[in-house]
Amino acid sequence: MIVLVTSVGAAAGSKAAAAALACAGSEPDRPGLLVDVGGSAPRPTLVASVGARELEERLARHLPQARAASRGQTCHLAVGADPAGLGELRAALPLVRDSVAAVHLPPALLQPALEDPSIPSSAVLLRADLGADRALAALAVGGPIDRGVRVRVLKRPLAWVPARRALFGVLPPSAPGGLPGRLLASLLESENSAEHACYIESDGTEADPEGTAQQQRPDHARPRRRRGLHRHPQRQAGR
Repeated sequence: MIVLVTSVGAAAGSKAAAAALACAGSEPDRPGLLVDVGGSAPRPTLVASVGARELEERLARHLPQARAASRGQTCHLAVGADPAGLGELRAALPLVRDSVAAVHLPPALLQPALEDPSIPSSAVLLRADLGADRALAALAVGGPIDRGVRVRVLKRPLAWVPARRALFGVLPPSAPGGLPGRLLASLLESENSAEHACYIESDGTEADPEGTAQQQRPDHARPRRRRGLHRHPQRQAGR
């Protein structure tokens, strides 16, 4: 499963969100992979799972120039934001097998990645500050939805402690301060059962930037508005 993660505008915290997603998708024999496109070479941590070390070794065997390191329950890989780096990304993804690959990439590469058949992404996670960048978020949401890829928007960055734990590969999905459970479930669920829509998740409420996702849904799939309760005129008069 491949999830593309990027930021909208000046929003911070997209890499930590991608790392948290890789942690949440990790299992003892199937570690999650964080691919940082355009990022610096990762450093190995003192403690790493057997599965994470095996994935690091597998990446090193198939990609001798790869900058990979096992970190906690996950493995991190840095590739360049250029054609050669994207080639490394394409070569690395099949080595993840049935694990989760969270691909953190610059905003400018989101659309090219969605259009690349060798990067079969199942979902997109956007880190956006809607107060400042609602219009940009609406534009960013439209591309994935047009291609039938579900989109989730994280309104707030992780706090410092859970963000550091995620980057060290030791943030369980149930840990306080991690990604919201509903967001994780929707990103990591199978593609067949996923709803190809967008909702903004941080406090449990659903929303849609500028109505973009609503335009993509059929009429019967749109949530109905609750009608207000009105008192009967005669009953009001009798009081």
